[in-house]
Amino acid sequence: MYRLLSAVTARAATPGGWGWGCGRRGAHQRAGLPHLGAGWVGGLGLGLGLALGVKLAGALRSAAPAPPPSDPDPETLPQAEPQAPKEQPLAAWSPQTPELPRSRRFARAIDSSRDLLHRIKDEVGAPGIVVGVSVDGKEVWSEGLGYADVENRVPCKPETVMRIASISKSLTMVALAKLWEAGKLDLDIPVQHYVPEFPEKEYEGEKVSVTTRLLISHLSGIRHYEKDMKKVKEEKAYKALKMKETMESDQEKELKEKGGKSNERNDFAKAKVEQDNEAKGRNSKPVKKKNDFEQGSQFLYSTFGYSLLAAIVERASGYKYLDYMQKIFHDLDMLTTVQEENEPVIYNRARFYVYNKKKRLVNTPYVDNSYKWAGGGFLSTVGDLLKFGNAMLYGYQVGLFKNSNENLLPGYLKPETMVMIWTPVPNTEMSWDKEGKYAMAWGVVEKKQTYGSCRKQRHYASHTGGAVGASSVLLILPEELDAESINKKVPPRGIVVSIICNMQSVGLNSTALKIALEFDKDRSDLP
Repeated sequence: MYRLLSAVTARAATPGGWGWGCGRRGAHQRAGLPHLGAGWVGGLGLGLGLALGVKLAGALRSAAPAPPPSDPDPETLPQAEPQAPKEQPLAAWSPQTPELPRSRRFARAIDSSRDLLHRIKDEVGAPGIVVGVSVDGKEVWSEGLGYADVENRVPCKPETVMRIASISKSLTMVALAKLWEAGKLDLDIPVQHYVPEFPEKEYEGEKVSVTTRLLISHLSGIRHYEKDMKKVKEEKAYKALKMKETMESDQEKELKEKGGKSNERNDFAKAKVEQDNEAKGRNSKPVKKKNDFEQGSQFLYSTFGYSLLAAIVERASGYKYLDYMQKIFHDLDMLTTVQEENEPVIYNRARFYVYNKKKRLVNTPYVDNSYKWAGGGFLSTVGDLLKFGNAMLYGYQVGLFKNSNENLLPGYLKPETMVMIWTPVPNTEMSWDKEGKYAMAWGVVEKKQTYGSCRKQRHYASHTGGAVGASSVLLILPEELDAESINKKVPPRGIVVSIICNMQSVGLNSTALKIALEFDKDRSDLP
């Protein structure tokens, strides 16, 4: 290298060298400018020497042999993540015992519930399904399975927005309850007091009174989507007959074991004949009798009744129904819950699907749900539904905790209001769980155990939804509280499950209840 640098320097210093014949140096001399001294030449040599030295050193370094595989360079290879220390089992709880992360605490329940949802999704052929679960007011799991948009392969995620269908009724109930608490709404006077243009109704020649309370619990007699009331009555009579046959069949089996088979058969035949005669009587030409129909005695599920309730909300509050509901959504922090409209751009909105006659998946036809926003026209996410469920659960339980914790904030609805809303109403039905009754915009199953060491029925409240291309459920399983729990804990205490799906006619209540019980089991097993 020393020889190379010397030669370059000498060549540059020679008057006939290449440095004089070209470039700025040659031009300098040809122009008759002063001759450059030896200092300039020395500087040129030094600069060239440094540049060549750096280049040569880089080439030598790149040509150096790589370290053997058995001895890798820790600074040049990517660093592997350190292995987590082996987890030691926790001792019994103490103030120093660390709490497990929630995702790990409920890992078994999450795996089991995910598997269940995959099975349901595959069984019904649903394009997508989204689930959310909260425990004691905190979201512990939310996940989307399948596609929100099949055509564009957009996967479902927790933020996916879908139709919640009849869960909208439970939202409208909050508006009615707030007005009732404020003294602006009387639940038991005729609706004409608030909506005078609504005509008075008659049944078989007799005037009947339609009240807000009857509308809420589907006891007003206002029809649902089916216009043919004869068909509705036939269907109800058939369902009643099938239920009676099932009950009688169970009793017949019990008596058969006791030797009373023949007598029970006669009783069963009589009951069936009586039921057939009753059905025939209902389908015959109505006669004007005062006692043929008594308000509040016959359950007829009706979304149209909630459209009338929306008008009552407007007149009692002085606000447009949607404006009043948006204020409620804001208070409950339900920021992604909106009325369904086709025109606005709604981020993360899913597409909705049905199967045609050839069993092919197709997009649903356009529907305008503006006529039934109050009873089935809102869009939401599982996260917003969990917030709503926990707000209802908090209001239901906060009265129990007030004596032990005076610093608790009030619920969005008062405890006595929530007790009223979740109290089953006589003469009603809960179509998605025959064990329960309809209350006020919620279906409620009460705690019950008939035999020792046998099935124990848990108390829970839920509402399902079915719309064009959509199914949904919101289920609340309150914790069974005792005196010790009330003294050491704060509300809400319980499991809330929400499931939404972009396929219609998917029964989700039993699935939600199974998921809630799985998470309740994991929580109970923890120290």
